[in-house]
Amino acid sequence: MTATADSLWFMTAHLLIRLKQSDNTEGLSIIEHRMAKDFAPPLHVHHQESETFVILEGRFRFQRDGEVIEADVGDTIHLPKNCVHGFRVVSDYGRCLTITNGPFEDMVRAAARPAATDELPEQTPPTLEQQQALAQICSAHAIDLLGPPIA
Repeated sequence: MTATADSLWFMTAHLLIRLKQSDNTEGLSIIEHRMAKDFAPPLHVHHQESETFVILEGRFRFQRDGEVIEADVGDTIHLPKNCVHGFRVVSDYGRCLTITNGPFEDMVRAAARPAATDELPEQTPPTLEQQQALAQICSAHAIDLLGPPIA
């Protein structure tokens, strides 16, 4: 990890912000996600940005507007804004980059906490209060949570 990367725990993932929106004129954000098996955010939609995933380690299952896509190391999955999507880590460990140019980075910062170590945070299911808080933070950043994570 470089000294300039922000290290955050988001849900049960460890995120490293590799390129901050504030550090480039295009407003791009590149975030490295490190996740355990079965990490899966709720089904959701981004209204102000597209999201591109580059798979670095592991195997992922994506759902994009009802279509299921299996992704392995080296694959790139593009999710245009306003498409309903989600993903799940189906291998023991997954690592990917997300590339966005909208409010996603700010949402992550609002919902995350500084990582205490370089390891993954404790792998516990979110409480109802945590789920409600995430939904409110996402909504404030033009991201709507639509349902449970994909299988």
